[in-house]
Amino acid sequence: MVTIRYTGDALWERIERAVEKVKDRLRRVSAALDEANIPYAVVGGNAVQIWVSQVDEGAVRNTRDVDILLKRDTLPAAIVALEPHGFFFQEVAGVSMFLDGPDGKPSEAVHIIFAGEKVRAEYHDPAPEITDREFVRETQTVSLESLVRMKLTSDRDKDRVHVRDMIGVGLVNATWTTRFSSQLAERLQHLLDTPDG
Repeated sequence: MVTIRYTGDALWERIERAVEKVKDRLRRVSAALDEANIPYAVVGGNAVQIWVSQVDEGAVRNTRDVDILLKRDTLPAAIVALEPHGFFFQEVAGVSMFLDGPDGKPSEAVHIIFAGEKVRAEYHDPAPEITDREFVRETQTVSLESLVRMKLTSDRDKDRVHVRDMIGVGLVNATWTTRFSSQLAERLQHLLDTPDG
């Protein structure tokens, strides 16, 4: 049985607050890393938002995650740079992250992907290098091709949705299959062939 706790304006305020918290977290971590001159790139769902918004703002999908690509050897400097801004480094279940506040939840943390390393041992491709980034509206984000490669490599439900979003606005098309290994090309072709899932 589902119990509805919030109705009307209170419900919409909670939804808006949840979305704004993610955006605020991304802005704060990006500003702190920029200020400290630490190379990084936005990856994950926020990177998808950044790229999709260049074509169609109405097609942007909200995300609860903040994922940042860093070089492993810059992590100590990132810890020093982010702590004054309320981010505290933790390793949780083998995942490197910055909790948003001393009592922050892992589900609301900034998750770190290490450049040039595999996110999981079984993944076909490693994460992109930190040099594979672009400035999109003054935001450092991973290149579009590397973002698609990361999403195809992860191949979770939400990753497939994100690739379909990019296909849907014309950022990715059938010619892209030649850019990837046969395994990833097959995954992309499947998504091109099944736009509605």
